[in-house]
Amino acid sequence: MQRLTLERHQVWIYLAAIVLGLVIGSGFQAAGPVFEALLWPALILLLFVTFVQVPLLHLREAFLDYRFAAAVWIGNFIVVPLLAWALVQFVPDDPVLRLGVLIVLLVPCTDWFITFTALGGGCVSRAIAVTPINLALQLLLLPVYLWLMLGEGLVESLSLTEVWPALSIVLLPLMAAALLERWIEARPGRAAIRERLAWWPVPILAVVVFLIAAAQVGAVRDALGLLPEVMALFAAFLVLAALVAKGLAGLLRLPADQGRTLAFSLGTRNSFVVLPLVLALPAGWEVAAVVIVAQSLVELFGMLLYLWWVPRRLFRSSEGGGRGETP
Repeated sequence: MQRLTLERHQVWIYLAAIVLGLVIGSGFQAAGPVFEALLWPALILLLFVTFVQVPLLHLREAFLDYRFAAAVWIGNFIVVPLLAWALVQFVPDDPVLRLGVLIVLLVPCTDWFITFTALGGGCVSRAIAVTPINLALQLLLLPVYLWLMLGEGLVESLSLTEVWPALSIVLLPLMAAALLERWIEARPGRAAIRERLAWWPVPILAVVVFLIAAAQVGAVRDALGLLPEVMALFAAFLVLAALVAKGLAGLLRLPADQGRTLAFSLGTRNSFVVLPLVLALPAGWEVAAVVIVAQSLVELFGMLLYLWWVPRRLFRSSEGGGRGETP
């Protein structure tokens, strides 16, 4: 089986893992603390194998095609935040719910965005090039966005002592991945290690969503009435993000393959990078984690639509005047 085949069918793997987690979590509710304890090492491993696929030491390459880079960064860090702020106005005035929606919509994806770009006929080299800058910018700007959109009072209620352990769970795998990347690039023969690790994100993510479902059965039950409305909002986001990509690509005269890459970048979000931040919040905030998992499911089903809509309708090969492989 090829890795792209596994990744093409990953949505069904995650859905099965969630259902299994809910069933087991409902039958063995006393085991909830055990599932929570297992979740943290699984998240660390997931983030590590995810970050290994990001060219962390090649930031300069992101600036080689300034038009495409500008489209990605304007879209992800100016237009999409404004879109997220507009959409959250339709969410019930619940700070936990709004935090869950915003924290996931404000961070562009750095992993399966590349996979879907490849499957959808996008420009994979451009996708890989902008990924490390996307990761750095989202980590820097997320607190600013939350402060502007949720208010100073809510952000101050999330003390550093509560958030710092979750930040370490993100930063430590990030540093470990950078060190591994340097070690791999020291000798050409070591590149196969990265290729082998590229198989790991899908099965490890399935374990993570299983553990979340098993540990948060109560939170899922509490959020059932809100999930349809929130999931409809996430579906609307996917449609609007693709239309934003269409507009930016036309404005900056990007070729069709780069327009597709832009659409996948704006449509996919970094749900499992921000998940540790939400899971570290105090009791009463569990619904935010459920919202993030719900968004990832909507997004994955939405990517099935994107794989048809983006290359066949939104960015046909005849648009843009070429492949645009050179800056």
